[in-house]
Amino acid sequence: MNKKIILILALALVSFLMVGAVSAEGLFDFLGSDNGSAPTDGNYTFVVGFSEFPPFGYTDVNGGYTGFDLDLAKEVAKRNNWTFKAQPIIDWESKEVELNSNEISCIWSEFSIDGRENEYTWSEPYFNNSQVFVVKSDSGIDSVTDLKGKVVETESESSALNAIENNKTLKDSLGKVNEVNDYDESFMDLQSGACDAVLLDSPSAKYRIAEMFKDDGFKTLDEPVAYEKYGVAFKKGDDGLKNQVQKTLDEMYKDGTVDKIAQKYSDYGIPEGIIHP
Repeated sequence: MNKKIILILALALVSFLMVGAVSAEGLFDFLGSDNGSAPTDGNYTFVVGFSEFPPFGYTDVNGGYTGFDLDLAKEVAKRNNWTFKAQPIIDWESKEVELNSNEISCIWSEFSIDGRENEYTWSEPYFNNSQVFVVKSDSGIDSVTDLKGKVVETESESSALNAIENNKTLKDSLGKVNEVNDYDESFMDLQSGACDAVLLDSPSAKYRIAEMFKDDGFKTLDEPVAYEKYGVAFKKGDDGLKNQVQKTLDEMYKDGTVDKIAQKYSDYGIPEGIIHP
């Protein structure tokens, strides 16, 4: 083989390798492997995935999305010149699929870090939540021990359900634990007598009692069953976006904005649960 042919083959090989490298780089960018930097484009849309769970995220009387979590996220977007979009997660079990496929930028929805530490890239915890029982005011149930042999309901795939499953003493003392699709259903069952108690997040319990039942007929038990910390969940490895959101949140803590937003939901115990850096 003469030198000319060798030179042509060598140039062809180099060209092939260069095209392959560019293609691979494009493929990896498409798959989102390069997550080292935060979005800087002013046209970036910050899509916040959330579930309907007042007072953290819910639909208001005008049909808009509001709540403590969404108010925080909206302010983060504003300060970064991002377009804010609240995206309801209809099927909560699909949340990770939506996150990993970039349909949403993060999950910001009273989402517990506990037990999921290695499943997502997390912000610092921003809220300390407790799980409490709600009972009818005239039920004669005044403590958790009074629930022995009683029927309890809680939402499936929830932290409240995990709190029962992880507390053998409590679980064994209860008569029956029913899983429901949402807490509207469980409160209807509590009102009708189909169950004796409902276990859910303390702020949500306070919201429902105050707003849906006008403080009439229900009460929360004073003894929390479990505690958990809420955080903002990002796709695993998405450190760039996480760091920018955390930086903005830190600024909001420092200038008092987080506390100011929390005060809007003071009737539901939000200010008491804030975790300050």
